[in-house]
Amino acid sequence: MARRGIVEVLTGAVVLLVALGFLGFAVAHSGRGAGAGYNLTARFDHIDGLTIGSDVRIAGVKVGSVTAATIDPQTFLAVVTLTVRDDLQLPKDTSAEITSESLLGGKFLSLSPGGDNAMLKAGQAITITQSSVSLEQLLGKFIFSVTSMKPPAAGETPK
Repeated sequence: MARRGIVEVLTGAVVLLVALGFLGFAVAHSGRGAGAGYNLTARFDHIDGLTIGSDVRIAGVKVGSVTAATIDPQTFLAVVTLTVRDDLQLPKDTSAEITSESLLGGKFLSLSPGGDNAMLKAGQAITITQSSVSLEQLLGKFIFSVTSMKPPAAGETPK
């Protein structure tokens, strides 16, 4: 009976080790690792839905990730710190936009490189930014505008 218990414990341990191996492999190959790169910052009015670890993409290809998000106490703007791969040198007039993956999906930071000959260096700021568009605010404005419209009176031409 004791031998059967030992076999069950060893089998359980092997299953746990295999599961941990798969988990380690998945994390190592998920593309979410720190990786090499240089830091840049960007300031936004609001960053709804953008989180630490969100992708930074150029033309839909992941080139980095968001590493921090803070508030500037003087301007009350959101300051986003992002990492971009070392092999990509971005022009100084690069723009950053917070974009939705889908209607129900998360947000990511989309970079659009400009045409300037001078390049951004580590620690510099992307100055051309566009904040995220809140679907809830857009729907609220649409519903309010539809409900505030009154139908034209009889004999009156619509405006």
